[in-house]
Amino acid sequence: MSRLVPFAFIVLGAFPRVASAAKLQEQTVQAWNLYRDLTEKRIHAELDSGGKVLMRDFFPAGEAAGVRRKIQMGEIFTGEVETLNAERGKIKVPDGLIHHWYGSVFIPGAKIDDVLAWVQDYNRHKEYFEAVEDSRLVSRKGDVFEIHLKLRRKKVVTAYYNTDHVVTYRRIGPDRVASKSEATRIAELEHAGTARESEKAIGDDRGFLWRLNSYWRFLQEPDGVAVECEAISLSRGIPWPVRWLVLPFAKSVPREFLESTLSPMRDAFSQSAYGHNTSQRREMKSG
Repeated sequence: MSRLVPFAFIVLGAFPRVASAAKLQEQTVQAWNLYRDLTEKRIHAELDSGGKVLMRDFFPAGEAAGVRRKIQMGEIFTGEVETLNAERGKIKVPDGLIHHWYGSVFIPGAKIDDVLAWVQDYNRHKEYFEAVEDSRLVSRKGDVFEIHLKLRRKKVVTAYYNTDHVVTYRRIGPDRVASKSEATRIAELEHAGTARESEKAIGDDRGFLWRLNSYWRFLQEPDGVAVECEAISLSRGIPWPVRWLVLPFAKSVPREFLESTLSPMRDAFSQSAYGHNTSQRREMKSG
């Protein structure tokens, strides 16, 4: 234990270097747009392939079996994912980091329409999810929802955000649905929860969360509903002198955020009456 205390102080000492102000650059946005577009191209190809709908169906057989086995045991599977460019190389993100995570959970005994109704009850997301301070359905037009969420992200330092999202659902068949959620506005807050609460200039803040998209898939299976989520987010870059130390913490935030989104969904129903795209490389790390 005595060895961990000095290390904790080293970590805390490094964070001020990445907690100061950062400005979102145009070249960072361009890299994000490329990454997002290639990711969505692969997702659309998978959803339009016919027959298959879950992302795990496109994994190598051993990986797919591992995911299914874990979620059937009631656990949450998470893995890091990376989209590559057309030449199968890394997409460089100047002055930024893209975090790309896949998560899956199984809800035994549930019906897909009941799960969708729970997910689409956006006014109550503040009751469902620990990281959601406030939630509100702004408008709905058919399968397109506009929502507002006040988010909290905590890892060594805590950040609060006012965020607006457009969520679009697509029913692929009677037993399968996909959706895309895109944050159209992310504003970090100062003095959150006080009379002095105010928004920082968008893109000119601490840079912990500049972009956020999530892609969902729901499949009705004979004994319940399989749910998957791919989440991609953009944050500021980390200075090289402290990158080795801070990067693991920076990567753990979106993973934990994804887990904290999937677990309440599983738990709500267990406690209720509901009884190869070549530009894509997946490096699954069970978490």
